[in-house]
Amino acid sequence: MEMVFNSSEVPAPDRFDVWREHLAKTICPMETSSEHSGDFHGELRSLQLGPISVVPTKVQPVTGLRTAKSIRQSDPECYTLALLLRGTLGIRHAGHEAVHGAQQMYVVDTSRTWETVAGPVTSVGMGIPKKLLPFPPKSVDRFLARSLSGRDGIGGLLAQFLTRLAGDTTPYRPADTARLGTVALDLLTATLAHHLDADGQVPPESRRRALILRIQAFMHRHLADPDLRPPTIAAAHHISTSYLHRLFQHEETTVAAWIRRQRLERARRELADPTWRTTPIHAIATRCGFAHAADFTRAFRTAYGMPPKDYRMAACPPTG
Repeated sequence: MEMVFNSSEVPAPDRFDVWREHLAKTICPMETSSEHSGDFHGELRSLQLGPISVVPTKVQPVTGLRTAKSIRQSDPECYTLALLLRGTLGIRHAGHEAVHGAQQMYVVDTSRTWETVAGPVTSVGMGIPKKLLPFPPKSVDRFLARSLSGRDGIGGLLAQFLTRLAGDTTPYRPADTARLGTVALDLLTATLAHHLDADGQVPPESRRRALILRIQAFMHRHLADPDLRPPTIAAAHHISTSYLHRLFQHEETTVAAWIRRQRLERARRELADPTWRTTPIHAIATRCGFAHAADFTRAFRTAYGMPPKDYRMAACPPTG
């Protein structure tokens, strides 16, 4: 699922050239230069999620040119979305010119030339074969290189997904890669549709998955509210309660079961965290949305095979 490259593992004189080779393999060939090429530091990981690739990177100041020559050398015929986590990047591409900062995203077409100038940058790239997107190329051309927000709305969900995936892949198994790729594609499709005002071009299944993800993100934010119930959730998303239940039938669970599972998992993590060692268990239960401590204890024992007190003692024994 994952390949990792860190230039610090390469002799200093060779670091920039080796990093450039890895960049060409994971994204596409480019002509690059850097004033730090004599002792360059760059990190690059490649996560392959079926046909979707996710590439977290961290580099010193560098310029990049995607030229006609490099396109002839290799063209994966992809759109590449880049999410900036830190730093700034300027780009000139497809007749558009922009400067992007943290929590902003932009899209490039690997079949067209571009020029980038980046300071120290931490970012996450996502490569998608063009044929997988349900939009005509002229529609996507409208916002190539332009800023897309990664702070809120559907773009915020996409940015959150990419950030978490880039931060830690250990919870996932190889069998999860196809599922993660599907989620990434659905979120990107919904994000582009939002910016293109082209919801009608989004496949119904992609719209359904994107709505499910928005609802789940909403429920995550409100887990501590003991009144988090289907009517409130449905009203917040302008859908009927019956439609909300139908959506979760596709997830092979119920709304109430999903909320209970997430609350229990949040409580389990806090019970195992030394930071919360002195916090009373009933306070953790309340923080996680359980109004009654006895209900929490019963549910926790059923889910994890022991009461919360015993779980905390085993996972986070007292010191001294």
